[in-house]
Amino acid sequence: MNRLLQRVGEALYGPRWQSDLARDLAVSDRTMRRWVADAADRPAGVYIDCLRLVTERAETLDTLIDDLKQSGAP
Repeated sequence: MNRLLQRVGEALYGPRWQSDLARDLAVSDRTMRRWVADAADRPAGVYIDCLRLVTERAETLDTLIDDLKQSGAP
């Protein structure tokens, strides 16, 4: 199993991550399952796309942290 892909998926979408990550990478659920099972090679760009998704989520969370702090949250 491809652990890095799994870690990315779980961090972004939780335990039922495969369908959501497949959607955001514009591949079928079946393709995602094959990548995770190491039954198919992953394109070189898939990790670049994952980095983009993780970076976007991190930026969103950073903004929320700032907003929550400004609203009076400790």
